[in-house]
Amino acid sequence: MPLMTTSATRVITSLQREQWMNVCVGDIIKLENNQFVAADLLLLSSSEPHGLCYIETAELDGETNMKVRQAIPITSELGDISKLAKFDGEVICEPPNNKLDKFSGTLYWKENKFPLSNQNMLLRGCVLRNTEWCFGLVIFAGPDTKLMQNSGRTKFKRTSIDRLMNTLVLWIFGFLVCMGVILAIGNAIWEHEVGTRFQVYLPWDEAVDSAFFSGFLSFWSYIIILNTVVPISLYVSVEVIRLGHSYFINWDKKMFCMKKRTPAEARTTTLNEELGQVEYIFSDKTGTLTQNIMVFNKCSINGHSYGDVFDVLGHKAELGERPAPVDFSFNPLADKTFLFWDPSLLEAVKMGDPHTHEFFRLLSLCHTVMSEEKDEGELYYKAQSPDEGALVTAARNFGFVFRSRTPKTITVHELGTAITYQLLAILDFNNIRKRMSVIVRNPEGKIRLYCKGADTILLDRLRPCSQELLSSTTDHLNEYAGDGLRTLLLAYKDLDEEYYEGWARRRLQASLAHDSREDRLASVYEEVESDLMLLGATAIEDKLQQGVPETIALLTLANIKIWVLTGDKQETAVNIGYSCKMLTDDMTEVFIVTGHTVLEVREELRKAREKMVDSSHTVGNGFTYQGKLSSSKLTSVLEAVAGEYALVINGHSLAHALEADMELEFLETACACKAVICCRVTPLQKAQVVELVKKYKKAVTLAIGDGANDVSMIKTAHIGVGISGQEGIQAVLASDYSFSQFKFLQRLLLVHGRWSYLRMCKFLCYFFYKNFAFTMVHFWFGFFCGFSAQTVYDQYFITLYNIVYTSLPVLAMGVFDQDVPEQRSMEYPKLYEPGQLNLLFNKREFFICIAQGIYTSVLMFFIPYGVFAEATRDDGTQLADYQSFAVTVATSLVIVVSVQIGLDTGYWTAINHFFIWGSLAVYFAILFAMHSDGLFDMFPNQFRFVGNAQNTLAQPTVWLTIVLTTAVCIMPVVAFRFLRLSLKPDLSDTVRYTQLVRKKQKAQHRCMRRVGRTGSRRSGYAFSHQEGFGELIMSGKNMRLSSLALSSFSTRSSSSWIESLRRKKSDGANSPSGGAEKPFKG
Repeated sequence: MPLMTTSATRVITSLQREQWMNVCVGDIIKLENNQFVAADLLLLSSSEPHGLCYIETAELDGETNMKVRQAIPITSELGDISKLAKFDGEVICEPPNNKLDKFSGTLYWKENKFPLSNQNMLLRGCVLRNTEWCFGLVIFAGPDTKLMQNSGRTKFKRTSIDRLMNTLVLWIFGFLVCMGVILAIGNAIWEHEVGTRFQVYLPWDEAVDSAFFSGFLSFWSYIIILNTVVPISLYVSVEVIRLGHSYFINWDKKMFCMKKRTPAEARTTTLNEELGQVEYIFSDKTGTLTQNIMVFNKCSINGHSYGDVFDVLGHKAELGERPAPVDFSFNPLADKTFLFWDPSLLEAVKMGDPHTHEFFRLLSLCHTVMSEEKDEGELYYKAQSPDEGALVTAARNFGFVFRSRTPKTITVHELGTAITYQLLAILDFNNIRKRMSVIVRNPEGKIRLYCKGADTILLDRLRPCSQELLSSTTDHLNEYAGDGLRTLLLAYKDLDEEYYEGWARRRLQASLAHDSREDRLASVYEEVESDLMLLGATAIEDKLQQGVPETIALLTLANIKIWVLTGDKQETAVNIGYSCKMLTDDMTEVFIVTGHTVLEVREELRKAREKMVDSSHTVGNGFTYQGKLSSSKLTSVLEAVAGEYALVINGHSLAHALEADMELEFLETACACKAVICCRVTPLQKAQVVELVKKYKKAVTLAIGDGANDVSMIKTAHIGVGISGQEGIQAVLASDYSFSQFKFLQRLLLVHGRWSYLRMCKFLCYFFYKNFAFTMVHFWFGFFCGFSAQTVYDQYFITLYNIVYTSLPVLAMGVFDQDVPEQRSMEYPKLYEPGQLNLLFNKREFFICIAQGIYTSVLMFFIPYGVFAEATRDDGTQLADYQSFAVTVATSLVIVVSVQIGLDTGYWTAINHFFIWGSLAVYFAILFAMHSDGLFDMFPNQFRFVGNAQNTLAQPTVWLTIVLTTAVCIMPVVAFRFLRLSLKPDLSDTVRYTQLVRKKQKAQHRCMRRVGRTGSRRSGYAFSHQEGFGELIMSGKNMRLSSLALSSFSTRSSSSWIESLRRKKSDGANSPSGGAEKPFKG
């Protein structure tokens, strides 16, 4: 692997401020508390003892808990400018890459070499916390930093309708050329057969010397005349409509967050209609689904559950019915922000219940939290995970206040009395043990082990105790898990002095072992963490954002698949999956993929697919289908499996699953599951997952996140949504739409997105219809005017038709139209499916519109033509003349297209009425003005047909012709829609009918009730913990000097036609396996 060499070559004599853009490799940077890290730095020294510093990595992995970084000992003393000026070390390290959790390098200095790891690095995007200052050597800067290596390239996003429009315009242009060729050939034939006989009084132009050349000139003339069939103004009108839709999103008060004073914002105007076609949502977890706030909610102590409040009748009180929270004013060290509602727990503490005291004593001792006291009585806890912070804070409020610690002691104020415990050992947490223990000696000399961890782990390590206690605690754990809380079991064990000394010697030997050190230590820990006494359980709530479960449920009913891509640990993500109802205990199975090699991952995915396919093999009468499925049919079979499945995959497994030879297997498995959760993924992996779905599935994707680690995903998806949350505004700046809460996503998609798609489709259908109805009249007229390129309408009507007469009504429909009100859009999420299936505007709908336009043009020309051939005026003179015919056809056209848009409009506003009927009025006003005496007097050469409109429209025959033409053009449309509404109504028709019925009844308000989930327990302990923090505490390297001093719902089902079309789409589309031969278009 190639190496990159960097060295500190600049001699520092003083500090100077520089912009980020001027930071170069080899510079030494000073950072101060709460500052962002400007580049990837090697930590040289800090204000903390032993070169420690604390950072927050929310911009990288979404975690807001503190992490520790440490300088290597040789540089930790470089704390002043004079010493840094003499630093001339050389760093040899790996080349720039996107791996956030790995770094390898070597520092050469003073004729020695020192290994460097990720623990010595401060990555760009981190924030320095609780550290006054630190110095770092720039290793990677600018685009070479790991954060920038994980960011994707900005792509120009276009909707599927945009791409289809471009194709259709090319088709229309080809159709225009074909019409020109046909009419040109007709002109050449006519001139050769007929025109030559009239050369005397109808001579050819001087340049025309043959019928062929006359046809050639006629071709270009007809291209000019018929060019209105090519919708040049379409793109401008589309952008105007999109701008209006964007303003509706910006002005939506129901998407305005009062708490943050933040409105929703459409940061682009080009993707609005695609909001109505989303099939896959890729969501971050921390800050997007959750608030990342842990709350001590309930607990079970010695078989008694605390946390619920009951009314006088013994019923559990809801949140709004609860009395005032527990008063902790007796405790001057209590955290004023902590709330608890059950006063009986505080009473048990005050009454001196020994089990309750031991419970909170455990919480105040068994942790790795650091305490800081800036002012007397004002404690600030620095917890490695928010879970631990919540538990220690709860113990603090109930009178067991963790005050300070040294490497060998922990000081706790127990109900006002300071007690110092000797800290003998910390048995650290890791993902395999899923528990943590401390061994302490109290002032009386008694040694006790306190342990807390996952209930599934600790239950097997308990001493046989009262079956009643174990049963009641288990019931409480099930109840807490049913409420979506993160559970944790607490236990203790007394140790005698002789046993402890022997165990301590075995632990020391294991810690000094050169081989299998971790396994040896785990064996020693396992020995002492047995035969424990059950003490109780805790339940912590990881607060979801408001409305997250309801939003996910509603979007799922709209057939939108939601995948969670998070940098958090597996346990955290799974718990949140259950809390927000993505995962349920009613699911057939939750597959967890944790393989570390390609073969392991492939085998786990294969087994998951086999289990799902086996469920679809069994057919009626108990027979089992034994046939082997072809790869092209695998996806359709997987998508039709019986039961609901979920897939959880870790980042190291996902790295293998995304390789070229396995990505299709992963996609097949994931798409067959109802929910997919990817844990410990890097920002680049998030983007790769989105790109994989875009590559092989004919589906619109949406990515939503709130941090810089979500930017790549947001840029890659068809639509990117940024949440203005706790992790900065990088995601918002990279997004297409932004708001402050996840729950607004349902309104963005089901209301604004669906309406935008509906309006745009109706607009396009009508636009193509009116253009063809207008233009094709010239084509038919060509056969009756010797193919001479003579127009039917006068030049002013041709100019004003698209600009004045028909522009505003169609714009009003495109901006304001809606099929059902917003409440019904949310109440019936199945209404969203036509957009996913692309039913309202596609090539089929385009040809239907074109056919209707051609049909209208045929009647528009031939009915007046047939009438005028025999009709006479009131005075007996011939009615047929060119200008009268032109006025009749033009008037018929304007009336027909106005009536048609009236039929297409589903939601009438004052603006629609004004534009439609106003356009008709303007047409007649301009028509009479152009044929008036006044304009003739001013411009006699331009307006020569004085009084033609008045004379023509004064004839009853003309009006009868106009009415007949309008009726014949419109009645088939009305009849077809009436029959479809009666025989095969779609869901929106049914909803509209229901709405009419409801208007006659008294309004009934319905609210969604929260349904409690019962089932398996899940530990919520230390999900953001990292192994090794306990060892750091015992070494004393992370102790401040001050600390040492202190130590002294339901919806209607989709219509059958939608389900049928969805099955056809699934059957017709290639599976990902087949996509290798014929890839889907993204």
